[in-house]
Amino acid sequence: MSISPTAPDWQAIASPSEYSHAADIMRSHAEAVIHKRAGEAVFITEHKPVYTAGTSAKDDELLNHNRFDVVKTGRGGQWTYHGPGQLILWPVLDLNNRKRDIRAYIYHLEGWMSDLLSSFGVEAVRREGFPGLWVARKDIHLPDKMDKIVAVGVRVSRWVTMHGLALNIDPDLHHFDGIIPCGVRDGGVTSLADLGIIASRAEVEMAAQESFPRWFGADSNMGLSHPLG
Repeated sequence: MSISPTAPDWQAIASPSEYSHAADIMRSHAEAVIHKRAGEAVFITEHKPVYTAGTSAKDDELLNHNRFDVVKTGRGGQWTYHGPGQLILWPVLDLNNRKRDIRAYIYHLEGWMSDLLSSFGVEAVRREGFPGLWVARKDIHLPDKMDKIVAVGVRVSRWVTMHGLALNIDPDLHHFDGIIPCGVRDGGVTSLADLGIIASRAEVEMAAQESFPRWFGADSNMGLSHPLG
């Protein structure tokens, strides 16, 4: 589904997907973008339960080796869990046509998710030194407790982006117990459902598409500098 002639195609990978199979689809498309054989895309899926290791993952932060499949990835970051109830958003964008700045790209990914969550009444914030988005647990009268709701991990090859975001809609939060998520020992994990918000995947996808242009559209700092050919 295209939002506009110069916007990425939104491509669904059948869910629940095997992580490695979905990643192969994403990488194949990224190669095509690198070689100017395809346009930008945002891949959407939910994975079967899996623990994935980023390039900074530490062995001792995988606490349960036998619970789910374990996959080493090429993305940045540490350990994370993926599974049903968690929306995966993998933008394959050509930063050659946007802005060659990986920090700015991650900042815009987080801003995009902040706007999305705001549309459901959730105030999600960045934490210095910790990628992703966090929620202060005012709902349980623990405003100093910060729980993660969006994980971010990216890879960039020849300025084409891969991997991206995992947003917790209603996953089994106990499945995160087998890892130290993203290497953070002083924070928990939350979801829209855990915060008392009932939202369907379709509603969250719609919000993602609606909030995308502010951060990656033509008028944004990460917008296209010229139309894709």
